[in-house]
Amino acid sequence: MTYTMAQDYYERYFSEKLWEMIPAVYRDEDGKADRPGVLRALIEVMAKEAAELRHSQDRLWEDQFIELCDDWAIPYLAELLGTRMVSAQNKRGRRADVAKTIYYRRRKGTVRVLEELISDIAGWEGKVIENFQRLARSRHGLDPQPLPFAGRFSGALPGGVADLRRPHASEVAGGPFDEYFHTPDVRRHRGTTGRYNISKLAIHLYRLKSFPVHGVTPFSLGDQNQFTFDPSGRDIPLFNRRNRATDWDEWHSALEWELPMPMRCRLLGHGEYLITEAAIQSIEGLSFEAITDLQKLRNWRFRDETRLRTTLSTLPNGSELLQSAAFSDLLRHTLVEDCGKSVLLPNAITSSSATSPDDKSVAVFLGEELLTAENITAASLKGWLPGPISKQLAVDPGRGRLMLSEEAPSSGIHVNYCYGFSTEMGAGTYGHPIVKALGQTVHPITNGGPLKISDMDMDPESGIDGSGIAQIDDSKTYWDIPDKHHISDLTIQADEGQRPFLRLSKHWVLDTGSNANAKLTLNGLWIGSTSKGAYNIILRGDYEFVNIEYCTLDPGGDVNALGERLFPVSLVVEGHVERLCVRQSIIGPIMIRGNGILEAIQITDSIVQSPDTKIPALKTGIGSADLQRVTVFGRLDVHRLHASEVIITAVSTVADTQVGCFRFSAAPSSSRLPHPYESFLFEKDANHWFTSHRFGQPGYAQLSGTAPEQIKRGAENRSEMGAFCSLFNPIKLDDLKAKIEEYMPFGLIPTFIYET
Repeated sequence: MTYTMAQDYYERYFSEKLWEMIPAVYRDEDGKADRPGVLRALIEVMAKEAAELRHSQDRLWEDQFIELCDDWAIPYLAELLGTRMVSAQNKRGRRADVAKTIYYRRRKGTVRVLEELISDIAGWEGKVIENFQRLARSRHGLDPQPLPFAGRFSGALPGGVADLRRPHASEVAGGPFDEYFHTPDVRRHRGTTGRYNISKLAIHLYRLKSFPVHGVTPFSLGDQNQFTFDPSGRDIPLFNRRNRATDWDEWHSALEWELPMPMRCRLLGHGEYLITEAAIQSIEGLSFEAITDLQKLRNWRFRDETRLRTTLSTLPNGSELLQSAAFSDLLRHTLVEDCGKSVLLPNAITSSSATSPDDKSVAVFLGEELLTAENITAASLKGWLPGPISKQLAVDPGRGRLMLSEEAPSSGIHVNYCYGFSTEMGAGTYGHPIVKALGQTVHPITNGGPLKISDMDMDPESGIDGSGIAQIDDSKTYWDIPDKHHISDLTIQADEGQRPFLRLSKHWVLDTGSNANAKLTLNGLWIGSTSKGAYNIILRGDYEFVNIEYCTLDPGGDVNALGERLFPVSLVVEGHVERLCVRQSIIGPIMIRGNGILEAIQITDSIVQSPDTKIPALKTGIGSADLQRVTVFGRLDVHRLHASEVIITAVSTVADTQVGCFRFSAAPSSSRLPHPYESFLFEKDANHWFTSHRFGQPGYAQLSGTAPEQIKRGAENRSEMGAFCSLFNPIKLDDLKAKIEEYMPFGLIPTFIYET
């Protein structure tokens, strides 16, 4: 192991120590020799090894603790505990397994430890259900008297038939929050069959992550009261923010709003209200008679706002309580903490568990005004005509739409929400590395609107020559993107934790002018186009390298909420680019035009998509392409290809098959490729291999259950092929199965069900 971060100067110390041990005559001769310094160089090599040894000795104490030890020491600690090791590629799971082995053994056979294993070993979220509790049965005379409602939402009696009049229960049927009871199914688990039996233990897995974004400019449909949360105008499902307790001593089986999953409309609208004396005294402006009426309902809990309103209308002073201001104040003070509306939406009441709007799954700001839960209702906005809106705001979480009862103020509107995706890829609010200012000028950009970076162009008077760092410090939408000329060393990036959206209304030209060997970096940007036409990013001039990291060049292939087509943003090379590097990005087609030359392109851990079958996803001309862990929706037309862990969905052509390789990858069998090695060449349609081909959907480019085993485990490290190879999902699943088998109750059969 190399200790590059140590600032202890051990190498210098040992160099001088060993040098002093050399007789002076030899040190003198070393300075006079034909090649002076050879002996000194040898001593420095020895001193470096001595420093490594000293560092290793210093680490011996830390290597006794699983939290601090190096990776090589983990198997030795595991041997002391006698635990079964998980895969060495699952480093996080291996360390957590050894650290909590005794903890697991003390709680073996409980649902608690099984749910913890999902998080510790695989890094996913999950919920474990003992399916014998979900079996229908005849009522026994010794059963307790059934309550009017067995569950919080359903009307089913314990073990009895379902009440089909209650729509909520039907929405969650088949999942971990199913409130129906089922007849036994003794078949082997496959899909939706074979789930419910006495011996079945259902393990529901949530593999997708929930990524929060703050201060986003929503897409307006033109009337200033109808918007989509997504700034490109797409309909996307909003996700629950992960709300699990970080302290496992506070463990409880996960509730629906605590898991990173698509948010249901009824969950967002689920509000329960408890009338307490403190709440009654907090309501201002009520008469003594109205307060007396409310006190009659003290400690009553209402399952929804409609029941509360109906009950208040029966009181003698109900008309006063139902006045807009008083009723809104009552809703604000009586909303309980353990309901979807309280957890997912910001609340104006400060309590011990109150959090900021940035910690909620959904928040909407009208200028500086934050809309709180009592002013928001959940609704289906499929046709944008839900009827009269009784609240200030209606939200459709299934489509990611929102509607205001009045036009948005002139100060504008911005939103916070969460979206779902497999990993940190493309533009996002995760901590992607940014370029730090080292001798370069930083141009901060904020507040959305027309993008203003024109002051970085060549100006003979100011001497600015197209170099520096343009950093966008928020997640708002920008338009009127200016062309850039005279580029020499330019970086355009988003700040950490931000995801700005740049909407092109024309081609965006990035030109070096007379500068040679220019450098260009795009980092953390989401670049899309309007529905008026397909606009490209055009590279002109002479570039030494162009870096695109953690960016999304919108691949299009979808329609917005108005039904208008969303065109892809292509990267077009019209100049000379010596090296193009794309990393952790989602991009549209890359092509050469005119006299453009792209000598080499390297794409790693990314998705490349062409929504048009006539346009190749990647075309390099005479250049070479190096693809590592890439999913390509479309075809390749390249001169030379080096590919590893790559999925190509369309018939592709490589001109020079004598140079390059195609290893541990998949492509149509009729493609012209270098000699494949350990690859999967298929003939049938590959579209069903993926959960979704539509950018913006949570399952975009994720392998589905119908993907062949050669794809799911075809990578060199036995992980899946494609852009998500580095997630090690198949390896984590194997590790999880092994640990579940070790710690689950005896005699049960585990069934693993992917919910996302």
